[in-house]
Amino acid sequence: MTHTVPTSARTTTAARPEPDRPTDDVGALLEPYRGELTGYCYRMLGGAFEADDAVQETMLRAWRAYDRFEGRSSLRSWLYRIATNVCFDHLGSSKRRERPMGLGGPQPAEEQYFGDVLPEEKWVEPVPDEAVLPRAGDPADVAVGHESIRLAFVAALQHLPPRQRAVLVLREVLRWSAAEVATLLDTTVASVNSALQRARATLGSKALRLDAGQAADRSWGPVDEDLLARYLDAFERYDMDALVRLLHEDAVLNMPPYTMWVRGRTEVVRWMVGPGRGCRGSRCVPVRANGSMAYAQYRLDPTGGWSPWGLAVLEDDGGGRITGITTFLDTATWFPRFGLPARLE
Repeated sequence: MTHTVPTSARTTTAARPEPDRPTDDVGALLEPYRGELTGYCYRMLGGAFEADDAVQETMLRAWRAYDRFEGRSSLRSWLYRIATNVCFDHLGSSKRRERPMGLGGPQPAEEQYFGDVLPEEKWVEPVPDEAVLPRAGDPADVAVGHESIRLAFVAALQHLPPRQRAVLVLREVLRWSAAEVATLLDTTVASVNSALQRARATLGSKALRLDAGQAADRSWGPVDEDLLARYLDAFERYDMDALVRLLHEDAVLNMPPYTMWVRGRTEVVRWMVGPGRGCRGSRCVPVRANGSMAYAQYRLDPTGGWSPWGLAVLEDDGGGRITGITTFLDTATWFPRFGLPARLE
């Protein structure tokens, strides 16, 4: 009998029955874990498609080795052990993913030069919420889930050594105990706690941390729908006065795959009315990406309608101000990934 491991399912992390003996339908037993494993691998690797590849490799390894799974741990723990090893293999052969802000200083907004174009494997990539986040659960866990896939946090994770990265995600995001993580990594509880302390210190140096209470208590929730609506209204009207009122004074604008970025409310607006003036007249379609406000931007097409321009992810300070605008310009890659139309008429 031929078994397959389909790639399309996206599921939650709800409790699932564990098998107590081998079964013919191994793929059906493994498939419900695909969604949460994708979230784990995305945080570990920083790339959406690389995470897909890692999860598929995990599923294949698990399917081939299932007859040796003796049930000494839960099926979920066993899959995470395999996924962790797969991610370690990927991280051993690739360089760290970055954001433009991690590659050099800002440039003046008046300059037409957008910087170098770097290949996709150099960048932290966007990911659809539905591919990596559970749709329900404890509010604190849901809030931490959103926080831990934000672009700034995923980029910061890339600065951690692989084992520290795994420890932080397993302990702080997935809420595994130190003993469980030690078993998964074949190490001691003391080693896990030490790795977690070092990882926290690194994130602290970047002014980032995961706090379930703080995340859950944010009055605006995981995504500030009102702020997004006001931003899109101002952007589509290209009303710079309205945009200025929504931007944090230190807001940054960047556009992978270009290395350029600008910093400061004044510079962002200067870029929009200068090199970015072609965005005037754009239309926007909200999407769910990286636990953040996000939208697809379509530029006015001289031949009629609007053509794809970029997938924008907005970062904010939780207090009603936009702190970052990251527009991913590879529309041939990202628009199909997010189920977006090829153009607007």
